[in-house]
Amino acid sequence: MEALTISWTLIAAVAAIFTFLVGIRIVRPTHRGLVERLGKYHRYANQGFNWVIPVIDKMYLVNVTEQLVNADPQEIITNDNLNAVVDAQIYFKVKADEESVKNSIYNVKSVNFQIVNLSRSTLRNIIGTMSLKSANSERGKINNDLHEILIKETTHWGIDIVRAELKEIDPPKDVQDTMNKIVKAENEKIAAVDFATAAETTADGVKRAAIKQAEGVRQARILQAQGEAEAIQLVNEAAEKYFIGNAQLLKRLETTQFALQNNAKIVVGANQQLVNVIGDLAGVVNKQ
Repeated sequence: MEALTISWTLIAAVAAIFTFLVGIRIVRPTHRGLVERLGKYHRYANQGFNWVIPVIDKMYLVNVTEQLVNADPQEIITNDNLNAVVDAQIYFKVKADEESVKNSIYNVKSVNFQIVNLSRSTLRNIIGTMSLKSANSERGKINNDLHEILIKETTHWGIDIVRAELKEIDPPKDVQDTMNKIVKAENEKIAAVDFATAAETTADGVKRAAIKQAEGVRQARILQAQGEAEAIQLVNEAAEKYFIGNAQLLKRLETTQFALQNNAKIVVGANQQLVNVIGDLAGVVNKQ
C-alpha cells in the first residue's frame, strides 16, 4: 500500500513538472502577448517569462516592431483618362501598450491585409482626381494625403502609421514615350538658350575688350602728341632764347664750310667777314 502511494506521488510530481514545462512561454522584446482563457481575454503578457495553463490558456503573440507592407501595383485611371500603374509602401507598427495590442487583435481581422486594401482604395481616390502630370510632380502631396487618411481610418486598430511612400507611377508606354520626347525637347531648348546666352556674353566681352583697346591706343596717341608738342615747344623756346642772335653767323659759317670742303684756297684779310664770323662764334671780341 505504501509503495502504491509513493508511485502515485511520483506520477503526480512528474505530471506537475511536465505541465509546468509545457505551460512556459517566453516573449521576446520584439513582441507582446495576449492570454485567453477558455476563449475569453485573460491578461496581457509582457516580454520575458510567462506561464499559461496548458489546454485552458492560449497565448497570441503580436509583433510591435516597425513593419512594411506593399500595396500591390494597380492600374488607376487619372483625371485626364490615362491608365497609370501605381505602387506604394506603408510602414506601420503596433503600439506596445496593452490596449493597442488588444485592438490590433480584436478590432481588425488582419492588420496587414486591411492596410493593403485601405491603401489601394485611398490611392484610387487621390490619384483619380489628378492628371498624370500633376500626380508625377506632386508625389510628396500624395504621400502626405495617403498618410493622413490612413492614420484617420486606423485610429481603433491600435497601430501607428509611420509613413506612406509611393514607389512608382508608371504611365502607359506610348504616353511615356511622348513624355520622354517632350522632356528631351525641353532640355535641348534650354541647352540652346544657354549656348546663345554664352555666345552673346562672349561677343559682348570681345566688344568691350576692343573698345578698351581702342581707347588705350587713342589715349596713347594723345599722350604721344602732347609729348611731341611739349618737346617742340621746348625746342622753340630754347631756339628763341639762345639762337636768334647767332642765326646769321651760323649761316655764314655754313657757307664758308661749303666753300672750304673742297680744299679751296682762299686768302682772307685780317679784318674780313670770315674772321669776324669765327670770332663771333668763339666768343672772341674784335679789337680795332
